[in-house]
Order: sequence, then structure tokens, then C-alpha cells
Amino acid sequence: MITIENLSKSFGKQELFNDISFKINKKERVGLVGRNGHGKTTLFKLITGEEAYDDGLIMIPKHYRIGYVKQQIEFTEKTVIDEGLRALPEAIKDHRWKLEKILAGLGFSQSDFLRNPNEFSGGFQVRLNLAKVLTSEPDLLLLDEPTNYLDITSIRWIESFLVSWPHELILITHDRSFMDKITTHTMAIHRKKIRKIKGNTEKLYTQIVQDEEIYEKTRVNDERKQREMELFIRRFRAKARLANLVQSRIKSLEKMEKKDRLEKIKDLEFSFRSRAFNGKFILTAENINFSYSSNQNIINNFNINIEANDRICVIGKNGKGKTTLLKILANVLKFKTGNIKYHKEVRKGFFEQTNIKSLIDERTVEQEILYSHYDVDNQMARNICGAMMFEGEAALKKVKVLSGGEKSRVMLGKLLLTPVNLLLLDEPTNHLDMQSCDALLAAIDNFDGAVIMVTHNEMFLHALAQRLIVFKNNGIMIFEGTYQSFLEKEGFEDEHDSITRTSNSINLKQETITKEDKKQLKRKRAELLSEKSKTIKPLEIKIKNIENKINDHEKNIEKNNIKMQEACLNKNSSEIENISRSIHNSQSEIEQLFDDLELYTEKFENSKKIFDNKLEELNYDL
Repeated sequence: MITIENLSKSFGKQELFNDISFKINKKERVGLVGRNGHGKTTLFKLITGEEAYDDGLIMIPKHYRIGYVKQQIEFTEKTVIDEGLRALPEAIKDHRWKLEKILAGLGFSQSDFLRNPNEFSGGFQVRLNLAKVLTSEPDLLLLDEPTNYLDITSIRWIESFLVSWPHELILITHDRSFMDKITTHTMAIHRKKIRKIKGNTEKLYTQIVQDEEIYEKTRVNDERKQREMELFIRRFRAKARLANLVQSRIKSLEKMEKKDRLEKIKDLEFSFRSRAFNGKFILTAENINFSYSSNQNIINNFNINIEANDRICVIGKNGKGKTTLLKILANVLKFKTGNIKYHKEVRKGFFEQTNIKSLIDERTVEQEILYSHYDVDNQMARNICGAMMFEGEAALKKVKVLSGGEKSRVMLGKLLLTPVNLLLLDEPTNHLDMQSCDALLAAIDNFDGAVIMVTHNEMFLHALAQRLIVFKNNGIMIFEGTYQSFLEKEGFEDEHDSITRTSNSINLKQETITKEDKKQLKRKRAELLSEKSKTIKPLEIKIKNIENKINDHEKNIEKNNIKMQEACLNKNSSEIENISRSIHNSQSEIEQLFDDLELYTEKFENSKKIFDNKLEELNYDL
């Protein structure tokens, strides 16, 4: 368990957080969200001591161990298994099986165990670092985008592994569904502050939106009230009869807190330019074979017809040929034998991570986007720069100073301005934050053309895939159906059917529930919903009635304020007295109603929480 109090951190003029406080309690698995560049990774480095904070306090219990996957590669042993064994705690040094289980889950084969770690690709070396951290069983596990270097089968394995993680966990990932299945709490870095709730990302973002709407309505209402008070004070300051009313408003004005207008946060807004296509088939591939050497084909006798509005996702383990196939279909890589026929009207748009090498270092972001298509003008380029979060002077940054993630956004920006009817996308969500992934998902869904996409993001797979190209059992199969249908009918090799994956429980569920049990649970759920409605509904009505009464009294005060001004101008003392009494009565009523509102709102929230918890337990059992 760790406690953060009044923490602040800046880099030069850029302030990341200001006076933030939160706790990570025992056995909490917390998802950390926030936009790119808002300080998620920096917060990890502050907790581990790699970075120094400006002010505040980080309290970590004595002997509390923190595990953090480092990107630096520093291997000292000659084999993968020996390197991994270094991480086993002293108390379980002989539990080699724990390490082997984790290595296998992360995609290492038995033969890989005896290979030198330095022989592997960068992605697998990071996996080995991840395996070492998981094996060490720290008290607090910090994971920063762990899915970036994993294939879909490894992601599904680590998802099950982390659901049963017995200690504390903080997770950063752009994959919303992955986070929601694992975490018990969600925490956001938002407007340089920290907000933490029990629940998933949707609950957190919904609450943020609601709170900011309330804040803005309150701010506007307060400003209106302040203007009215200031006007009253100016008009009647010199009137001796109204001295008490004027002084009352002056005191009220002094007590009112000045609320600043919330700065508008810019979202990525994707919208691909589609080119008209008059035909049924975009392309037809027949008996495609490809190999990087003469020994064995990576692609073997591959056949597919791709129609004008297909949504095809390519899935499978890393290193099996997914990106290679995409490059072949994009006509970037020449196949060995076979034939691909493209319709004469096909215009392809290809996004692949290594394409960032095509960017010219000395060009600015705006220039790169401006030169993406002949009909792009300066205004269009500026608009796309803004959509890609390169606003103002940021659009004038040169490519050579951009991070890998920023360069990927430039490549996406270039693709947005190119009219196409076939999109080929290779892991487009890497280097995007969660909000950007949501925007990209909507843009692909709305694109008027065909899409072929390599992705391990299960939210994208569930939402978009109508057909699948699956690399499985050392071959390629075409699955005609959704991703959910594939999981139910086929599934991946090496996945164990006995493991029931869940997003809400620390323990994996192993017992089988009979049909009769399910009927009883459903009956109990219906009874609980009925009881909830009987309890909650009267409270909702009561709260609504109180809010309406408050609104009526506030309107009455507004009308009386106008009448007061007229009575004062007419010097009608008896009318002034009557109106003052009416205003005072309304204000007293409002104060009492607010007390009642607080009481009934608390009752409502507590009752709702109790019923929701009971329903969540029943839903899990179902």
C-alpha cells in the first residue's frame, strides 16, 4: 500500500500535476488513464524513484517491493531460463515451474528457454523483462503498456494472470477492454489533478463529464448571481433604507468563490477521406506463397476475395506473418508465387509502424501533412494538425524532434487526407491514448470502403471484425464471422478451456453452475431488481420534487428582485417591506430544501450502492 500526498511535478513551464493525492490500498488493481503527455509514465518514475518530484510526499512501507518493467536491456546470463531464475524470490528459488509457466504464457517455447536472451528481437527481450518482474512477485506491480510487445494469445494469457494477481497493481494501457477486465479501480490524470473511483473506465469518464457539466452550470449561475448582486449594490448603495440589503449582498459577494471557465480539451477527431468505388471485389488473391528464405513458406497457398465494404481483421501470434501478409496485399512486398488482381479503381492507404522512416526530418509536421496529397491546402493541413493534437506552434515542430508516438500520429494525419477505398492498417492503436483509440474506432467504422487491419486490441476486434484472417497451427485460415463467434467456435491454440476469464473477481471461477442454479439466481435477481425499484423510486421522486421546489423559489426571488427595484424607484416603503419578507422567506425555504436534498441524495446513493453490489455478485455467479 502506498500513499501520495500533495504531489507536484513540472518540466520547465509544463506542469504535469499540481498538488495531487491518492492511495493504492491493499489488493487494489488500478487502471491509470490520461492523455498522451499528461504524466502517466512520469508518475510511475516518481513512484520508483527514477524521477524527482517538485513537492509533496510519497509514502511507501518498509520492505515494500515495487516491480516495474524496464525498457533497457541488461542481460547477464547465457540462457533465457537462467536470466529469469535470477528474479525468483529467495523463499521460492527452487520453484522453477513458476518461471516456466510465465515464460510459456508470454510466448516463449521450450526450446527458447535455452537460447541466449541477446538472440531475441527487442519485443521478446522486453517480454523477458516482463516475465522477470511477474516472477519476482512484487507487492506493487507497475505495468506501462504491457500489450505493446505481446501478441493476442499472450495478451489473453496475461489478462487471466493479472485478474488473479494477489497484490497491488497499477496498469497503463491504451486497450480499454484489457484494462476493464483486469482492474478493480480506475484513476485518471485530468486537468493536472488525480481522480480515482471504484469501477471501470466508462464509469470514470461518465462521472468526469457529469461533474464538469455541473461545474459549468454552477459557474454560469454564479456569474449571473454575481452580476445581479453587483448591479443591485451599484444602484442602491446610496439608499439609506436599503443599507441592510446592500450590505447583505456585499457579504454574499465576498463569500462567493470565483470559478474559472474550464479549458476546452482537444480530442483527436478522425475522419478518413473515402474514394468512390464502383465494383464488388476490391481485390482477389489466389494461391499466394511467400518466404524470406528458400526453406519454408511463411505464407502458403493463401486465397481470399475482398469486397468493397469488408471489415477484415488479421490475428495470430507474433512472428507468424501477419504484417508480411498485409504488406503483400498492400503491394509493398513481392510474393513468391500466386496472383493478386486489384480492381482498376482501387486506391490503397497503408499504415505501418516502420513507415515513419518515410518522414523527412527537416520538414515540419504541417509540411508533411500538406504534401500528403496534391489537393491539400494550408487550411486543410492546419485542420488535420489540430485533429492530430499538433495545435498552434506544435504544427511547426520538425519531424526530427518528434517522439515515435508523435510520428505515428503524423502518419495517420497524412493517411486521413488521402482519398482511398481500401485501408490497410498494421497495429494503428500503438502510441495512441485511450481517447484517440475510441476516435479511431469510430472513424474506421464510418469509413466508406474496405478495411484490412492487423490488431491485438480486442475492443477493435469485437466492434469491427466481420471476417478474420487467422494465423493458427502453422497455417492461415479465413473465418467467416465475428471475433466472438471465432472464440466460441475455434479459439486459439494453447488456450485452456478450463480457465474461465472474468473481469470482476480476483479468483478464477472453476465451479460449474447447473441450469436449476441459474434459474434460481435469475429469479433472485428479478426479486432484487423489484426491491431496488421499490426502494429507489420514491427517493428519486422525492429528490426531483425538492429540486423543483428549489427552482420555483429561485424564480420567485428573481421576480421579487425585479419588483424590489421598481418599488425602490417608486419609494413604496410598504411594498419594499413585503417584498423583502417574501425574498427572506424564499431564501430560508431554499436553505431548508438544500438540507433535505443532501439527506435524501445520501440515502439514494447508499441504497443504490447496496443494491448494485448485490446485483454485481449475482451477475458474476450467472
